[in-house]
Amino acid sequence: MYFGMLTRNAVLDCALLAWFICQAAKVLIDAVVLREFSLHRMITSGGMPSSHSGFVVAATAAIGKLYGIDGPLFALAAIFSAVVMYDACNVRRCAGDTAHLVNLLLSSLEKRSHEGLSKDLKEVMGHSPFQVFIGALIGLALGLLV
Repeated sequence: MYFGMLTRNAVLDCALLAWFICQAAKVLIDAVVLREFSLHRMITSGGMPSSHSGFVVAATAAIGKLYGIDGPLFALAAIFSAVVMYDACNVRRCAGDTAHLVNLLLSSLEKRSHEGLSKDLKEVMGHSPFQVFIGALIGLALGLLV
């Protein structure tokens, strides 16, 4: 498969394609599972599959295939991918869980005081390990096609 047509950089194009496929999959999954078609999902984070994982793993795999896995460029890309995927599964997911609890607390307080306290916080920020794994698989498949 030929990459490099969008930015003239095969690694970057591969990563962008992985991101696009993951985001488009979210739109399709929501349309089928939730019966809700929203192109807005193309620019939102969270959900299945992880486009963050797809993006970084596609770049890492493409770098490995084009430049080898024994150099510092691949090592840096692999480390970066691990940090991004860890963040998606843990840090951002915890932030989403915290937002959920704050929203519950505010909702409870609003019912007691009968006044709107604030806008709901965004709860879907991170990913489950399975969502990260599927995003990484999509990225790996595209990266190996370079």
